[in-house]
Amino acid sequence: MRAVDRAYEAVRSGIIAGRYLAGARLTEQEIATAVGVSRTPVREALRRLDAEGLVDFTPNLGAVVTTWTEEDSDEVFDLRAMLESHGARRATTRATAEQVAELRRLAEAQLRESVERRAGHLERIADLNSQFHRRLQEAAASARLARALAALIEAPLMMRTFQKYTPEDLQRSAQHHLEIVRALEARDPDWAASVMLSHIHAARGALNR
Repeated sequence: MRAVDRAYEAVRSGIIAGRYLAGARLTEQEIATAVGVSRTPVREALRRLDAEGLVDFTPNLGAVVTTWTEEDSDEVFDLRAMLESHGARRATTRATAEQVAELRRLAEAQLRESVERRAGHLERIADLNSQFHRRLQEAAASARLARALAALIEAPLMMRTFQKYTPEDLQRSAQHHLEIVRALEARDPDWAASVMLSHIHAARGALNR
């Protein structure tokens, strides 16, 4: 893995997992030391994270983890509801058998994690959830949609959502994913879009509870 990719993944995963909290300052030298790379790839990684809305980056000063307001949160969920339901609809007519099989594997793994709830399950569920939504958008075969959703589906507030989920919420979320897979298998665009819409609204309800 290239140095810039290592720096990018280290900071991005730290933000999503909550190791770097909103408002925390990230200096190029601290990240370079922690990751074991020079400052140049760190600078490029921070620029990428800035473009995705995860940090506010100023050259030579470092970056600050983006702070999410209630208004930001509402807007993210509104955008996700519109865009991801559209993506689910597109995927029903474009997903390959291999893509559908991979989505089923991810959804079933997420359901197992939500039922067993072993140590570290929230982090694993967050990762499986991100993979599911990314793979679904890949199946939608729209580069414009993928770019629009890149920062939305892995925003730090998504991890906070899982931290507020009850065991029932976790299982419901995984069941939504499985139902979306069934809609893809049935090639039913209205079914897929409606379940995705319910899925996003349920996540918003959990965060605002």
